[in-house]
Amino acid sequence: MSERLRVAVIADYLEEGWPSMDLVADMLMEHLVKEHAAAIEATLVRPPMPRRFSRLPQTVVGTKPSVFDRALARQWDYARHLRRVKGFDVYHVVDHTYANLVHRLPPERTVVTCHDVDAFRSVLEPEAERRSPPYRWMSRRILDGLRQAAHVMCDSDATRDALAGLAAFPVDRLSVVRNGADATGWSDSGAASDLEAGRLLGAPRKHDLLHVGSTIPRKRIDLLIDIFAAVRSVHPDARLIRAGGQFTAEQRVRARELGVLDAIVVLPFVDRATLSAVYRRAAVTLLPSEREGFGLPLVETLACGTPVVASDIPVLREIGGAVASYAPLGDVEAWRDTVLALLRERDASPDAWRERRAAARAQAADFSWSRYTSRVVDVYAAIARGEHGPPAMSEAHERGE
Repeated sequence: MSERLRVAVIADYLEEGWPSMDLVADMLMEHLVKEHAAAIEATLVRPPMPRRFSRLPQTVVGTKPSVFDRALARQWDYARHLRRVKGFDVYHVVDHTYANLVHRLPPERTVVTCHDVDAFRSVLEPEAERRSPPYRWMSRRILDGLRQAAHVMCDSDATRDALAGLAAFPVDRLSVVRNGADATGWSDSGAASDLEAGRLLGAPRKHDLLHVGSTIPRKRIDLLIDIFAAVRSVHPDARLIRAGGQFTAEQRVRARELGVLDAIVVLPFVDRATLSAVYRRAAVTLLPSEREGFGLPLVETLACGTPVVASDIPVLREIGGAVASYAPLGDVEAWRDTVLALLRERDASPDAWRERRAAARAQAADFSWSRYTSRVVDVYAAIARGEHGPPAMSEAHERGE
């Protein structure tokens, strides 16, 4: 083994369009190069996605890779590409949904980051998550690859506990390495990003609410729309800003039925600087998900000093701590009342509002990509020594106290 550990960071196909997974790979590489170059020689593995069906006219297949191209690329093409990725001391698959690749890697030298257990629910809880046979086959292959990895890093206690409980993973092969957010980078204002946010949204409004995330079912966009309609019944000038993709047809119909579709702004893809400006402009961020692996938008909005109301589920309480506000999943009336209470506090108690914003930034400061990368490097070193992973760390140690 060379003096520096040679590490292959295996990222998602960019063509899949998963910004959160791309962010993890990019931030890990950036901090490995900036802060650990003396010990780690890191190489980003991110091949282009071959397209077969997507070569058809866009009127037939759309602009994104087809589901068939994605399945073939993940199961066949990426695995073939890895035949040329040799000679590394450690291999790190940064997205657990690519854990099928462990079948083509030296498993005793492979680490996988697991962000949630959704990809395996059709196998682990088949009655609760009914899927087609081909989907279950791919899920089982992913889960089998994850089981073979030398170590699995989870970005929350909730994900680690789910793997240990639902999937019976040995706890000595699991660790918690929480994602970063780099609070200072999110909270600092910038003239260019503020101008871009203004161009997209116009002048800030008093009752702007924000949601950041995809529109997949577990994000509960149906609840988001209901909550917004309930708040708007009290504040008719309220506006909902959405970042993370267009509504589905069903979601648009729901918003139209409730009479709020015209009060919703769906942003195009924006860079991180512009998104931080959008966070800072919002009065309150909403996160009504029924499941999350980590909840990156929760940390990001706190880093910008913007109060958040989140679903009262363990993982979001773990990340948001005492500074976030919580409402029971699905209780639209409770969500409305919690949001309205925050808006009243902003107007009636400026000092309390400033303290709330300062506490939010302080909470977010516990999550940094530098700290994340340092913990990951500990895992690399343990795997290179032939161990299952680093010794368990106390919460205080994890936070650098």
